[in-house]
Amino acid sequence: MALRIMVVDDEPAVLKLIKGLIEQLGYEVLAFSDSREAALRINAERFDGILLDGNMPHLDGFALTQKLRSSPANSSVPIVMLTGDGDAETMRKAFKAGITFFLSKPVSLERLSGLVRVMRGPMLKERRRYARLPYCTKVACRSGTREFQAQSVDISERGILMEGTDGINRGDELGLGFVIGPAARIVRVQANVVRKEASGRIGLEFINLDAEARVAIQNFIAGRTAG
Repeated sequence: MALRIMVVDDEPAVLKLIKGLIEQLGYEVLAFSDSREAALRINAERFDGILLDGNMPHLDGFALTQKLRSSPANSSVPIVMLTGDGDAETMRKAFKAGITFFLSKPVSLERLSGLVRVMRGPMLKERRRYARLPYCTKVACRSGTREFQAQSVDISERGILMEGTDGINRGDELGLGFVIGPAARIVRVQANVVRKEASGRIGLEFINLDAEARVAIQNFIAGRTAG
């Protein structure tokens, strides 16, 4: 699946140019000329990267960046600010707002493609953090003095979805043990129940992952989302 990039610029000609250049590089692009509409979308869905203009009406690039950094789905997404103001004060203000990269206008395919290549690593890393992969395995669970066995449904770098967990509710903390990856690495981790579905499935978020467990899960996810 192609990486998804949001582009926001109030100048239609510039927006069309940047959208076309990024699409030439093989990315899916959602373009917005109104920063208010872009602000609504960042609260509703994830993007792998954001390119935005610094000077826009309504919400300028600095305000939109701050909204992105406070958005649960896009708080750590790579952000590029595009602007004709390349002075030191503008750059200082932009980085303080939370941008990742700064690119001065006018934008060429050569300069933009170089920047997107640099962004690709961070974008893939972010996608892996949120990617949920089907993964069915037995999970040994412990809740206080109670021990039982459940079944995983899917997994991400942040947590796991399980079923067969009667009596477990949102807010509970569980100790989990399961096998992952072709090397059958045993992972033991604590997790908090952050949601419970009507079907009885529970979504858990990993807490206090040790280095070995983190690497095992990351390698498993990376091996199936590389691209």
